[in-house]
Amino acid sequence: MSEMTVSAAGAVLRLDTETLALTICAGNTEWRSAEEPRIAWKDGRETLFREAGQIRHSLWETGVGSGLRSRYEGFSQDGKDTGFAFETIVWVEASTGDVFFEWLPLSEGEAAVKSVYWPAAFGFEKKSGSWYSLLNYEQGLLIPNDWPEELGRIPFEGQLCSCAAYMPWFGQVRDGAGYIAINETPWDAAYQAEHPAGGPYTSISWRWLPTLGKMDYRRRVRYVFRETCDYNTLCKIYRDYVKETGLFTSLEEKAARNPRVNDLIGAAIVHKGIKTHVAEDSAFYDPSAPEKNDFLTPFSVRTQEVRHYHEKGVEKLYLHLDGWGQPGYDNQHPDYLPACAEAGGWEGFRELSDTMEQCGYLFGIHDQYRDYYFSAKTFDREFGIHDPEGNIFEMSRWAGGHQTYLCATQAPYYVKRNFEELFRHGIRLKAAYLDVFTCNEPDECTHPEHRMSRKECLEYRNACFAYLTSRGILPSSEEVTDWSMKELVFCHYGPYDFMLRAPGSPKKGIPVPLFNLVYHDCLILPWPMDHGEGQEDYMLYALLNGGAAYMDKDGAYPGIDGAFDSAREQALDESIARYRIVAGLQEKVAKCELVRHSFDPADWRKQQSVFSDGTAVSVDLGTGSWEIE
Repeated sequence: MSEMTVSAAGAVLRLDTETLALTICAGNTEWRSAEEPRIAWKDGRETLFREAGQIRHSLWETGVGSGLRSRYEGFSQDGKDTGFAFETIVWVEASTGDVFFEWLPLSEGEAAVKSVYWPAAFGFEKKSGSWYSLLNYEQGLLIPNDWPEELGRIPFEGQLCSCAAYMPWFGQVRDGAGYIAINETPWDAAYQAEHPAGGPYTSISWRWLPTLGKMDYRRRVRYVFRETCDYNTLCKIYRDYVKETGLFTSLEEKAARNPRVNDLIGAAIVHKGIKTHVAEDSAFYDPSAPEKNDFLTPFSVRTQEVRHYHEKGVEKLYLHLDGWGQPGYDNQHPDYLPACAEAGGWEGFRELSDTMEQCGYLFGIHDQYRDYYFSAKTFDREFGIHDPEGNIFEMSRWAGGHQTYLCATQAPYYVKRNFEELFRHGIRLKAAYLDVFTCNEPDECTHPEHRMSRKECLEYRNACFAYLTSRGILPSSEEVTDWSMKELVFCHYGPYDFMLRAPGSPKKGIPVPLFNLVYHDCLILPWPMDHGEGQEDYMLYALLNGGAAYMDKDGAYPGIDGAFDSAREQALDESIARYRIVAGLQEKVAKCELVRHSFDPADWRKQQSVFSDGTAVSVDLGTGSWEIE
């Protein structure tokens, strides 16, 4: 075996130059890659790094660290050199001991890269509950190596900056020693994870994607190793990292920009709709039951409900209103105005808005600037997302039927156009929900008139949030991802993954609040309050996370997105009482750091959260009991 070794800051890197296996010795713990790095080509072929025609390794030294550099070139197809060449640098930062993995394209040539799989997964095979992996799959997932359920498919194929990864990192801990792998260039990146039923292993690794058809720029991952740690330690390492990079933005800072942040803390979350229309070409259309395809609730009914909440003594409330536009929920976006005429039109809409104002409540609307419907009045396929072949994506899943995706370069213009019209009609909004921006993966577009990378897509989405902030409106979206943290104030939910499946579905791991351990004091997260027969009481998760509570929630699509029948079976008085329990805690800890979370190793359903003001919340998800100290 031929081996190269470099030492720096207490870490040792060893590279087998024949197999390209990399070993990292961090203190007394050794981490060794268990897979071979490879390239996947768009024609379906795969090539191992070591199959390159020419490979050269050298030591790499700078004033800030030491490492190993490798150059790969001479990748052939049908006996012809494609001209594709790249370098990798693995180096140790002298001041911290952190290990950086950098992939640098040198020449694209004629190669058509689909993805680059590097760095490879570490070997992580031992059937033990004290060996576990951490995924930022929605709120957070801890997978012990002996967990009985298979992990299965990850949304959006693990693409970062989506609900597959609220934060761009993963981690692993074995008997108290562990690492966190922070992706510092997450826009064109993804991860893959595998855990078979019962283990005895969990494999996690990175995948780099082309941007607009090219690998184009340097990709970088930072690995931080600790001899003694747990998932709390790794979350706090990342919290320090986002403070260092400037992404961290607290609720205190956001409240300084817009004091309505303080009005949202402790508010009851109410989710209601006005008009539903399901187009015949929608996947939700039911030809056997026409009454399910069209439904209308007048603005006046919602106004009466708001007054009733006020009469019931609910002091703080946020109303999220779906289906307020003439086309109906999820129809004809972005041409959604005017207000639904048969529900009362602008006058009825304005009365609801005025009533919210009189009650001292916060009023917000659902809106959508990604789904681009062919039925929209100003639809122009030229402004859809174009792939490299000049085609646009098409589907007919949601209520509005035939659609593509709007290029995000256009979204800020439509947001401004529509909201300025709402203002002109006297609709006084305190918040707005821009659907899917923080749930779905970033898009890229090759149309020459509005060419856009995934990174630019996120910048345009953030520009939409920034416009709302400039008009005194609290920005919200479907879920949470930390690329939006400087602008986003709250969201629809930031759930554990099992909450979006039918009650009683097997869990893919232990639910732990990885996102909130980093960002609890930066964002307001509403939580479902379901507690139907035979399922856990979701209120306990709201308490554990010091979050907001849904008091009344009508889902737009029953049976998905966590909208199940049990959520509507509670009497209003009981819902108000339960909301007040959660709100009382939220008022205390919303701007506090979630310092630590723990669970009983013998029964993970017994959990505790501790906040920076000293408040401790203990729950037993098995018995439904809870205590706030």
